[in-house]
Amino acid sequence: MPISRLKNKIIGITLGDPSGVGPEIIAKALAKPAMRALADFLVIGDLNIYRRYQPRGLKNYEFLDLKNVPPGQFILGKANPTSARAAIEYLQRALEMIKQKKISALVTGPVCKEAICALGFKFQGHTEFIADYFKVRKFDMMFVSPTIKTVVATRHIPLSQVKDTLNIQKISGTIHLTATALKNYFKIKNPAIAVCGLNPHAGEKGRIGNEEITTIAPAIKKAQQSGLRISGPFPADTIFCPSIAKNYDCIIAMYHDQGITPLKAIHFDQLVNLTIGLPFIRTSPAHGTAFNIAGKGIADTDSLCAAIKLAAQLS
Repeated sequence: MPISRLKNKIIGITLGDPSGVGPEIIAKALAKPAMRALADFLVIGDLNIYRRYQPRGLKNYEFLDLKNVPPGQFILGKANPTSARAAIEYLQRALEMIKQKKISALVTGPVCKEAICALGFKFQGHTEFIADYFKVRKFDMMFVSPTIKTVVATRHIPLSQVKDTLNIQKISGTIHLTATALKNYFKIKNPAIAVCGLNPHAGEKGRIGNEEITTIAPAIKKAQQSGLRISGPFPADTIFCPSIAKNYDCIIAMYHDQGITPLKAIHFDQLVNLTIGLPFIRTSPAHGTAFNIAGKGIADTDSLCAAIKLAAQLS
């Protein structure tokens, strides 16, 4: 694969689960001249699957064909072991190439976590898998939309475990990592960050939960003492209102759905998942494999295009 022909910064893109919409939306996105003008691209996956969507005659991107899915074993639109194994192998090859500095940033296509776990992998998600590969201990998920950025203090864990996972050190670490990312990635010199409470109405001063008093407020105070512009804890049911959220550069939520649900409700088609804390830029569209519409030609590319644009901008 003549990677040497590529002259600009190279962004790797993994197909994700080839049975889902990943191959289709990647092909559609790279068919747009505005996307290809951002950088050079290396798509990693199975060419016999991608070529059914691939426009002909496009320049400044290459395809690394891993040949992981025999044509006779390919199943479109359904989770299956063959495609799940291929998806994890695309990712592993991409991470090897990041480590070898053959690509400078990574955009990951959506995968089916349940199918990957069924193969025996301990796979919580791309975020945790990539951080573990690079032995990164301090990392978080930042969701970037046109108007709001959100970081979640806990990620892919059961809701029943959130309370016991949160502590002053954890929340303080997320605050500092968020501030660093806003400064380094988005060039915001003194970012304003809002922090959500855990309980409804931020606990109502202990009436319906005291985590705000014992854990979240002390973490905020600790960050404030270090010079950061941190406010909260705020009730999560109001802080995401656009008229309020516009006053902050980022909102830190205590758990996955608390932070991501409002953003998907407002900006689903333009939302990007950015992993902060890694030694390189990694983004992804903020949606799943959409097996139900795979191969039908109707999958929307907006979230992926936003992920590619952000990766090009930040790298």
